[in-house]
Amino acid sequence: MIQPWPKLGSKPIADFRIFTIRSDRKVSPRTGAEHDFYVIDSTNWVNVIPLTPDGQMVMIEQYRHGSNTIELEIPGGMMDARDASPEAAGVRELREETGYAGERPRIIGEVFPNPAIMSNTCYTVLCEDCRCVHPVEFDHGEDLVTRLVPVGEVSHLVATGRIKHSLVIVALYHFELWRRGLRR
Repeated sequence: MIQPWPKLGSKPIADFRIFTIRSDRKVSPRTGAEHDFYVIDSTNWVNVIPLTPDGQMVMIEQYRHGSNTIELEIPGGMMDARDASPEAAGVRELREETGYAGERPRIIGEVFPNPAIMSNTCYTVLCEDCRCVHPVEFDHGEDLVTRLVPVGEVSHLVATGRIKHSLVIVALYHFELWRRGLRR
């Protein structure tokens, strides 16, 4: 049976503002051998599935520095210390990035972005009956364009490679499971 590896110690390695790196010394329960593992500690993340009353999904286009590409995504971002919950963070991110607000925000999924090396969780928050009611409030490093996409076209955008962000695709899969009645 697989067992957790006991931690002997942990030490910080680096701090990069939006994430830190630490080294954990652990013992294999199978062999008793000690090993060092590097872990990226990052703030939890939230992605929002915002639906308008007329069956559109509120999406954004933005430049991504890591891939050097312009990506079509759903609104989302890091949870702030002032966010009371993932739902509150989702409502805030939706408002800041698109100016939209919705009703009944609720978590329909959560994943570990990369449990091999990362400690955070990414939540998918569904918001219904979204309407544009606020001006956008971009962060200093954001430059976004809001796009309304018919819900029925979203799967095609993934299938054709127009949507490539892995955490967005996971959120869209959680949405599909919700639509089929397989998620809360």
